[in-house]
Amino acid sequence: MIQPRPAADRSASPAFEATDLVYRYSDHTALDGLTFSVPAGSTFGLLGPNGSGKTTLFRIVSTLLRPLTGTAAVHQHDCANQPGDVRRMLGVIFQQPALDAELTITENLRVHAALVGIPRDEADGRIHAILDQFDLVSRADDRVKTLSGGLARRADLARGFLHRPKLLLLDAPTTGLDPIARRALWDALARLQRLEGTTLLIATHLMDEAERCDEVLILDRGRAVAQGSPESLRATLGTEALWLDSDDADKLADLLTDRLGLTAHVLGRRVLVDHDDPASMISRIYEAAGDRIVAATGRRPTLEDVFVARTGERPAFSVAAF
Repeated sequence: MIQPRPAADRSASPAFEATDLVYRYSDHTALDGLTFSVPAGSTFGLLGPNGSGKTTLFRIVSTLLRPLTGTAAVHQHDCANQPGDVRRMLGVIFQQPALDAELTITENLRVHAALVGIPRDEADGRIHAILDQFDLVSRADDRVKTLSGGLARRADLARGFLHRPKLLLLDAPTTGLDPIARRALWDALARLQRLEGTTLLIATHLMDEAERCDEVLILDRGRAVAQGSPESLRATLGTEALWLDSDDADKLADLLTDRLGLTAHVLGRRVLVDHDDPASMISRIYEAAGDRIVAATGRRPTLEDVFVARTGERPAFSVAAF
């Protein structure tokens, strides 16, 4: 029986650590002094609007880019100066499966085993074990081009886990999958993480996926704007989030800022009031701008509310994953 995964050991050295990372493309700053660490054995989520720096960060971690300044290290090995050591500790799952569609699942895994240096006398045993973990034994001889999206993604995860990486990078791993396939993928990830203790660093736009993480970092314009457990991040907005519907949301937000000094975020026809006790402000809000308000809704804050409050944008995909 697989035992529950122990909590991440924060006394151990981090699985990944970024210190004052800076990277620019011409006149665009993709990472702007980014600093954070990922506890070993944790599931760590990255949230951010398009252009927030997630892809650039992944390229630096995977040794494809060198930062202009600052450092990035995987288990205390510098990504820029010790790329060989870092690559041996990494697994990478891209948005689309990195498999040869003309080969079978087993053939793909044998190719990957050779590329990462798994001895031939160990490869077949390791391949069978990983196929069993991802419930793919019965499909082992199927060509990848015949697989459904969910099966292809599971086969790609098997590839990523084959060499038992200490840190697995997952870039939007469930993009294009239906809810059942998403659940199967996350169940498979959880099983392997319990067995291997692998640290998962996940870039996602799905709030339900972020909720699965031990810790979440919200990026905006290359900077860390919030970090913590999903519960602690929701708590930063107090016990209730206040959304106001308006026919002129921009004007309403300006009035709340000018007259009451409130921070307000505009999303289409809606305004999110960023205040630790918005209920106490309701009467003053209506006195100041009641003629601009169509409806007011108060509810417990969600992780999406935190995302909006810290970045001013709605996630590209905010639908429930399950």
